[in-house]
Amino acid sequence: MRKRGSSTEVFRITGARQSLADDVRGRQRRYIISMSVRTLSVILTVVLWNVERPVAVVTLVLGVLLPYVAVVIANAGRENAPSLPSTFVPAPVRPAIAPAPAPAATESARPTGE
Repeated sequence: MRKRGSSTEVFRITGARQSLADDVRGRQRRYIISMSVRTLSVILTVVLWNVERPVAVVTLVLGVLLPYVAVVIANAGRENAPSLPSTFVPAPVRPAIAPAPAPAATESARPTGE
């Protein structure tokens, strides 16, 4: 059983990607926010059409273009993580062992047959 208040060391992973579930949740949230803005712009277009036509045209253009932008943003892939380590691990460099020095060439003490 662990004691409360024990001084265990906690490590933090700062370069890791967010989980896939968090990524999908964030993209869904951005899409819903974009579609809410689009709905508001369409409602404003209807309300402002006879009152302030230039503003109504701007909201109409926003309401027409926003679905495309929202889908592109929602379907964008996961974020790049340039800070993650590479999966390539180079082979360790082993120091070369120098060959043993050759024995000194000495004259043999054999008689030469004189």
